Amino acid sequence: MSPTMDVHTQELSSAIEKLMSNGINNLKVQDRYIVPPHERPQMCDVSYSESIPVIDLKDLDGPNRTTLVHQIRRACEEDGFFQIVNHGVPENVMKSMMGIAKEFYEMPVEDRACLYSEDEKQPVRVFTSLNLSKDKVLNWVDYLTHPCHPLEEVIGSWPQKPAAYRDIAGKYARELRALILRLLAAISEALGLDSDYLNKILGKHSQVMNINYYPSCPNPDLTVGLPNHSDGSALTVLMQSDVSGLQVFRNGKWVAVEPIENAFVVNLGDQLQVVSNGRFRSVEHRAVTNMQSARISIPTFYSPSDDAFIAPSTSMVNKQQPALYRGYKMEEYVATFWKHELKGKSLLDRFKI
Repeated sequence: MSPTMDVHTQELSSAIEKLMSNGINNLKVQDRYIVPPHERPQMCDVSYSESIPVIDLKDLDGPNRTTLVHQIRRACEEDGFFQIVNHGVPENVMKSMMGIAKEFYEMPVEDRACLYSEDEKQPVRVFTSLNLSKDKVLNWVDYLTHPCHPLEEVIGSWPQKPAAYRDIAGKYARELRALILRLLAAISEALGLDSDYLNKILGKHSQVMNINYYPSCPNPDLTVGLPNHSDGSALTVLMQSDVSGLQVFRNGKWVAVEPIENAFVVNLGDQLQVVSNGRFRSVEHRAVTNMQSARISIPTFYSPSDDAFIAPSTSMVNKQQPALYRGYKMEEYVATFWKHELKGKSLLDRFKI
């Protein structure tokens, strides 16, 4: 065996050993996955009787647009999270995407491990937890991540297996971008701004899709899929599988976001909280594990490009409401993200004035 092949074999073996989806790591809760008692999700305190708003977008581009923009404004101010139905993304496109995501994690682990990287600058990669060098406790999750915009420039870098992945995920990414641009226009109007305001300030735009895989866990009380955090995006649009696991911090307690068939979960990211000068909120959320079933979620993170300058909109700032955040280039926010643990809203706090 040549030295090059030997190194490659060692790297592949190391990647397989680290992945939650290797068929071994999820059979027993190892010490490195055990969350300190005070940080563990207390499932007995989670509310299943209330949830985030559900908004029907059927007439978003029709005569009832003003009413829907008002609903979106209220959800952005009070919740920072809402589900959408009748959003225009074809059901078959959604089901195909979830199907190919499941197929990706059902492949032999070697086919995923060859994409493994702990380098956050690697745009297409499989990894586990978020930051192995910084996280004190590892999360019960594997990720596939890759950029989706500009689609024609990046699709050639996507996984080649399963064979239909690029075709199916490409159609899904195209539909999600169209949906998100419609949402950004409505959110701009909800802030009292021109409908293209958010579209303009995001620069060249960044669209990144993750496929998050949470294996079943023999002791969910000890682990967490994702700790409580807010997203660093401008807007995140999530497709859930039919397995529950997403929870949102709402009105002082954790609330389960139960999957609704053919719906998306929409949540505001930190960048919209900054642009709105705190009027709209990015809200803490988390993912929990369960004993019975693996769970897949597919978030699309829509963000400013690295060179975009993010600051409170001048129309959101006055003597009575001074700027709460300093302006910054998105690349500074991203660099800060990878230097620290994913924990609550501590990252956004670093940009407060």
